[in-house]
Amino acid sequence: MSTHKVAIIGSGNIGTDLLLKILRVSDALEVAAFVGIDPESDGLSRARRLGVATTSDGVEGLLRMPGFDEIDLVFDATSAKAHLRNDEVLRATGVRVVDLTPAAIGPLVVPPVNLAGLAHSRNVNMVTCGGQATIPIVAAINAVAPVRYAEIVASISSRSAGPGTRANIDEFTETTSRAIEVVGGAARGKAVIILNPAEPPMIMRDTVYCLAEGITPEGARAAVDAMVTTVRTYVRGYRLKQEVQCRRLAGDDPLLRLCAAEDRSDISLVSVFLEVEGAGDYLPAYAGNLDIMTAAALHVGESLVRADRLETAV
Repeated sequence: MSTHKVAIIGSGNIGTDLLLKILRVSDALEVAAFVGIDPESDGLSRARRLGVATTSDGVEGLLRMPGFDEIDLVFDATSAKAHLRNDEVLRATGVRVVDLTPAAIGPLVVPPVNLAGLAHSRNVNMVTCGGQATIPIVAAINAVAPVRYAEIVASISSRSAGPGTRANIDEFTETTSRAIEVVGGAARGKAVIILNPAEPPMIMRDTVYCLAEGITPEGARAAVDAMVTTVRTYVRGYRLKQEVQCRRLAGDDPLLRLCAAEDRSDISLVSVFLEVEGAGDYLPAYAGNLDIMTAAALHVGESLVRADRLETAV
């Protein structure tokens, strides 16, 4: 099978994990360039040892590399601020971009929810690690009963949060909250991230709370179970931590104040507890937040180039 050449911008934790993941599992993508700004970074050093062409001159250096015109797709794993500049430079080339920062220039994408409708987008945004873990669940519940409010809490080990993640905390909450509504379908959304300093480091945990109208416990559990199975096709460490909980709220329950609905007579609180274990491509297994971003980005990248291949064949 022929491969499509891609470049990765960002030689930190996420970019390096994505590099190793593509090299290990992808039969559709070939990393033709790995880009950073620190020539001594561990990511660039690893890439050079693996025989991947590198530059430490950022996006401008990428454009000067031999063979850039053969690159079909660029993954940006830098920061929200850096992506604004990178996308401006890349826009003139027409190359497609998968954005792993919270910049959200292009449409937000969560693979099992809306990837099929974004096959021709020039720039797609991977939301955040918390968004990739929780929005599929919000969307699954919303598919069987209107979600009037959804709140997600993403807890990650502080060891797995590199400089880029720490610099993007505000963007994380804003982008994830918006994606809960725009992609997940909730009438109102809220996102919280917790950097947990516990030792030994904790595996990524995600909690999803949905106020859903007219849902049954059986309907909630069936919808969530089906979505977990789907996500596990590309994130093998994604799993339910315990059985889905569904509780009908009484008319005087203070949680109903969060509910964006005039009629609040049939609202249930659905609580979903998730765990994401990493594949260990670059960081240890506790860094599920890193793994779900790179696994989802790889899935999106492969889907985009395969869509291009089918269109060309037709």
